Amino acid sequence: MERLKTAAAEMGIPLSATQLNQFETYFAELTDWNRRVNLTRIIEREAVITKHFLDSLSCLRAVPKLPARVIDVGTGAGLPGLALKIVQPDIQLTLVESVGKKTAFLRHLVETLALENVTVLHARAEDVGRMGAHREKYGLAVARAVAPVRVLAEYLLPLVAVGGLMLAQKGADPAAEVADARNAFGILGGKHIQTLAVSVPNLDAARHLVLVRKTKSTPKQYPRKAGAPGKKPI
Repeated sequence: MERLKTAAAEMGIPLSATQLNQFETYFAELTDWNRRVNLTRIIEREAVITKHFLDSLSCLRAVPKLPARVIDVGTGAGLPGLALKIVQPDIQLTLVESVGKKTAFLRHLVETLALENVTVLHARAEDVGRMGAHREKYGLAVARAVAPVRVLAEYLLPLVAVGGLMLAQKGADPAAEVADARNAFGILGGKHIQTLAVSVPNLDAARHLVLVRKTKSTPKQYPRKAGAPGKKPI
């Protein structure tokens, strides 16, 4: 993991020996489980370091100090949430994933890495957004390559406490997506504050972070039932 250590340092993120060992274990478990469960198409070591670990850590360019409670929606193999948890272990993290085999991997990985204060939910984002234990309880809700921004707003903003942030990781410039989502932001209680272009060491592809501040509570009718945001975005 020397390449990860060097590249993370370029991003202003020093990694300890313990953290590097955790990332090494993460890689080993990911590649092992991926033989049985379709977690990711990216399995080559250097690609995992760059396109999964470093790309996840790029969230810290926008939010250098994570809030106490973070939720990662549609986390898949645990990214970006678990990478952020390794780097800032004091956060309370919730991982939301609708595929049972992936949540089994996540629970195994959390136990293997001996991570504390991590909750894994086998659920749809729309359902979690209506749960009292999670609705408007998070300082940061994040999603990585899950859906268009307009749809993500209905997944994420109901989970964010007033004053907190929604962060959507995107590739190519998402200006058009953000423009399409402005009505949804307003209805759901959010305000777009920034789209930040970020560079990831050793990655040529474009990366952007869309940041939306929660300025008022989300109306009770949102999120709508599972599947509705994707089929008929606000």
